[in-house]
Amino acid sequence: MIDIHCHILPGVDDGAKSLTESLAMAREASKQGIYKIIATPHHNNGSFNNTGENIIGAVNYLNGKLSEEHIPVEILPGQETRIYGDMLEDLEKGIVLPLNVTSGYVFIELPTSHVPQYTTQLLFDLQIAGYKPIIVHPERNHELIEHPDKLYRIVKNGALTQVTAASLMGVIGKKVQQFSHQLLAANLTHFVASDSHDLKKRGFYMREAYRDIKKNYGNAVAFQLMENSELLVSGQAIQKDPPERIVAKKKWGIFSR
Repeated sequence: MIDIHCHILPGVDDGAKSLTESLAMAREASKQGIYKIIATPHHNNGSFNNTGENIIGAVNYLNGKLSEEHIPVEILPGQETRIYGDMLEDLEKGIVLPLNVTSGYVFIELPTSHVPQYTTQLLFDLQIAGYKPIIVHPERNHELIEHPDKLYRIVKNGALTQVTAASLMGVIGKKVQQFSHQLLAANLTHFVASDSHDLKKRGFYMREAYRDIKKNYGNAVAFQLMENSELLVSGQAIQKDPPERIVAKKKWGIFSR
């Protein structure tokens, strides 16, 4: 497996606090069947700023240490950027970093409470410029949970989304879990990733999540999600089905589209 969202770089944000912790995360990732991880430290979220150049240097350092320790995991550079109006300009400057640098795929984190009014225009501008925006963990955004049609329109207009493995497993709460499954059922998400920060409170859960997806949606859906992560890394077009509306909230276990 490839994990496209992980806070494994040591000492740069609220993820791994030290090299020792980074190595421990990599060992656990390998046990889960993960052989490549895109390191996605927070950027411009009010607490952390990690520019493209600094991230690439940190990734090279960690890969060297993983090689020394004979841990069979490769780290690729990425970034989890909180949405802001000058993202496109900073992408052109190299301050904002696409996933694996040359893929064209760009992570965008929304505030937890709402969707900024300029989101639609920014997503459009990014796509016109040749980038492929991915909204990370939309299942945790309060406005999208209450008004899922807003996410439908975002995806309909060409943006992509990534749900967190722990969300699917109920680690973050029942409401988030329910919405995560609704997104899968309605073709409103395209990637599953760990968003792992550590091994105690915010672990990987990738193996468990894919087992759950196979059980509930079949092998074809699970394989498509896995393949999408591989296609992303190489900058290729992903596989996706037409999005559908989540028309009503239903009792847990019944997903209406």
